[in-house]
Amino acid sequence: MLERPNFKEGSVLLVDKPLTWTSFDVVNKLRYNLKRALEVKKHKVGHAGTLDPLATGLLIICTGKKTKAINEYMGLPKTYTGTITLGGTTPSYDLETEIESSGGTVTFSLIELQKATEPFVGKIQQFPPDFSAIKKNGKKSYELARKGFSADLPAREIEIISYSISTIAPSKHVEGGLDCAFEVVCSKGTYIRSLAHDLGKALGCGGFLSSLRRTAIGEYSVENALSVEETVSMIESITIPD
Repeated sequence: MLERPNFKEGSVLLVDKPLTWTSFDVVNKLRYNLKRALEVKKHKVGHAGTLDPLATGLLIICTGKKTKAINEYMGLPKTYTGTITLGGTTPSYDLETEIESSGGTVTFSLIELQKATEPFVGKIQQFPPDFSAIKKNGKKSYELARKGFSADLPAREIEIISYSISTIAPSKHVEGGLDCAFEVVCSKGTYIRSLAHDLGKALGCGGFLSSLRRTAIGEYSVENALSVEETVSMIESITIPD
């Protein structure tokens, strides 16, 4: 359990990031309100692991002196749930870019899909998506990708602790496709978008990530997180005297 926030010295906050917000949007929002509430010009605020704009869920936000512990939180395993859509691909491996349908009907059973996830469990080499913030030659990969170029990012070792598909249903995004509800527990540095893309590639039908939610970081659960608005209200109520 987290201690009661001490915003003047530093605190650790669990925040449920909303859809379309970047992780830095959340940091900037809280930093602005902390500076105003504490009546200071500067106050350190950072997060322990980025979530894409199209993802929701748990962000661990560290403020003040607690920002020194960010790397410790980043090293914890992370749990994600969401939907992988089979039967098409996108350049970004998610819904940020246009879907290209495979043109066929995906007919895999749940048992077959569960079997297909098994080779991805354990320590594996994963290629990050071109649409990522990883820098190469001083430029962010997604900046090149949006211009039609590939950064040719090298593979890196990650660990998939568990990977399960619980249900399948006709896709809402691709005609003839399947939407697969999944849960993944993984190490830091894992791109769930790449995991979705690689599963589709392994099955020969194409795949991309159509929804994502981070439900836990180590022992910290999104069930104990506050919304951005609730966090702002807490900041104001604790730091601003009546």
